[in-house]
Amino acid sequence: QGCTDSDGEYLYGLDGEEMAHADFTKGKFVMTLPEFADQLTYPEGEYEQAVGQEQLCKQNLQVNIKA
Repeated sequence: QGCTDSDGEYLYGLDGEEMAHADFTKGKFVMTLPEFADQLTYPEGEYEQAVGQEQLCKQNLQVNIKA
């Protein structure tokens, strides 16, 4: 997982396939599996956790840029 100053989402995937993502522009968690796939559920607060992960990633990115 990576981040940039312009990221608008946080991807959740398996084997290179997107399963869901946190859409920071829309402010919500979006499931992206096709209807024929076994649908997964994510725990309550998953979007908020993704927001925190993205903030941490961006802080680490700034530290690495300065280094």
